[in-house]
Amino acid sequence: MCEREYSDYKKRKLSASADGRGIKVVATASPGTLVHTALSNVAANEWDEVWLRVVNTSTSAVKLTVEWGGTTADDQVEVTIPPEGGFTEVIPGHVLQNGVEVRAFAATANALIVHGFVNRYEQTP
Repeated sequence: MCEREYSDYKKRKLSASADGRGIKVVATASPGTLVHTALSNVAANEWDEVWLRVVNTSTSAVKLTVEWGGTTADDQVEVTIPPEGGFTEVIPGHVLQNGVEVRAFAATANALIVHGFVNRYEQTP
C-alpha cells in the first residue's frame, strides 16, 4: 500500500480556459458555460480541488450561478458579483472527481469573467 502525501499535487489551469486566461460567462440559463471538467478517476484519494474567482466588468451587480457537478437546484451556488470590484472569491477550494463538470451562467451575458485554478491530487508512480 502506498502512503499518500497531501502535498502531492499539481497546479493546473481550469480545463475550459485557454492558456490559463479567464472564461467569459456567456450563458444566461442552465446548462451554463463550461468552466472545468474534473478528473475522471473515482479513487478515494484522487480529486480536483477547484478555486474560482470572478470579475464583473459591467457597472451593475450581476447574479452568478455556478453549477457544481450538476444542474439541479442542489448543485447550484448563487452569488451576486459587485461591479468593477476586482476578484470576488466564489469557490474556495472544494473538491470534485469522476468527470463531473463545473458550469456557470449569469443574469447578464458577457459581464462576468471566471478565473481560477485546480490543484489536482492523483496517484503518481
